[in-house]
Amino acid sequence: MHVEEAPAERQDDPYDKEAPVTVEPRLVEEAMRIAEALVFASAQPVSTGFVEDRLPHGVDARTVLLRLKQDYAGRGVNLVQVEDSWAFRTAADLSFVIRTDENDVKKLSRAALEVLAIIAYHQPVTRAEIEDIRGVTTSKGTLDVLMEAGWVRFRGRRRTPGRPVTLGTTRDFLDHFGLEDLRDLPGLEELKGAGLLSGRIPSNLNIPIPQAEDELSEDEDPISQLDLEELGLLTPGGEAEE
Repeated sequence: MHVEEAPAERQDDPYDKEAPVTVEPRLVEEAMRIAEALVFASAQPVSTGFVEDRLPHGVDARTVLLRLKQDYAGRGVNLVQVEDSWAFRTAADLSFVIRTDENDVKKLSRAALEVLAIIAYHQPVTRAEIEDIRGVTTSKGTLDVLMEAGWVRFRGRRRTPGRPVTLGTTRDFLDHFGLEDLRDLPGLEELKGAGLLSGRIPSNLNIPIPQAEDELSEDEDPISQLDLEELGLLTPGGEAEE
């Protein structure tokens, strides 16, 4: 009589992405240490997916990062979320004690601040639409300053005659101003409370809620290589301009 042998019991490897694993507390603690090291070692915000790929199988990266964020909440350094990425930043209430040499930093002009605000709240927006809102012509130099700062980018091209380029903000913009996403931009009442809206405010003034950062609207086409060449951002060979 033939008797089949029972299969050998499988030893799960926590780093084996195919193995079914029951997440143990020690793995969660180890995952938190790994996530902490990854974010700390990076000069730029680290995406949740990047962390997920380096954690033991079965450990949810977002859960780990949110726990880390809670752990750092009362410290001098906080773990902050920028869209779907994470970075360590000095606690906001301690910024006054951090001394940096910013003598060479050029302050934005009033025009640049106005244009940045319009892009942030109305994106995707074209240059003509910015000028319509401001009521004055917007110089190329103003947009160049915002792009050099890394806060504004070309998003796409509007499906209208002339296919004008649309503008939007960047992740660096969110990071610099301490925003997790565009929905954290202050609304009308917050702007009033901060004294940023003074004088006679039109009764029909509306502060729009921007859409998600990377989502193209229905009337936008993505920027192509030919578009980048036309805009002077790439040479005909496909290399970035110096």
